[in-house]
Amino acid sequence: MESTTFFYFLTASILLTLAPGPDNLYLLTKSLSSGAKSGVILSAGLVSGIVFHTFLVMVGVAAIIQNSSLAMLLLKILGAAYLLILAFKSFRAGQSGKKISMKKADAESSFWAIYRRGVLMNVLNPKVLLFFLAFLPQFVNLSDASASLQIALLGVTFAVQGFIIFSVIAICAGKVRKLILRQKNLGQILNFVEAAVLAIIALTLLIF
Repeated sequence: MESTTFFYFLTASILLTLAPGPDNLYLLTKSLSSGAKSGVILSAGLVSGIVFHTFLVMVGVAAIIQNSSLAMLLLKILGAAYLLILAFKSFRAGQSGKKISMKKADAESSFWAIYRRGVLMNVLNPKVLLFFLAFLPQFVNLSDASASLQIALLGVTFAVQGFIIFSVIAICAGKVRKLILRQKNLGQILNFVEAAVLAIIALTLLIF
């Protein structure tokens, strides 16, 4: 792969990552409600989903799924159902009057759950799969014997730059969180916002 091609890919990847989207919106909301560390963990989960989709593109599974209307429908339903379950949990947390806690134990107990949430949000989203199926091959000569390795390199590159940008967003949101932490009922409000964001993403997944 030529260096200019890789530079164009990296530039496009950064711009796409910075563009407003469901991942950015949820990451921002989660970082405000749970802190920067939770946001960074969520970022790791989201980009792990990207690596998974890259693998599917490499081995040709993505193309098979794209050509199966049933597989696409099942992915949409599973993805939307998972997001709606998360939205319901956030809504219930808001109803219960749960307050934001700065206790280390409270945060660390949910890190694995947050990481898993990020992974599943992208793995169960067929739109992410279709995006990478269309995006990655544009920068690769598919007739080249090393095409699969080049796709892998591009996928990992996208994931790394995505993790860096997502982590910066999470850290900045975490700093803002510290400034507004003393606001009354902030925990409830952010739980409701998180629920609304997840519900909107789920409905968007089903409709479009």
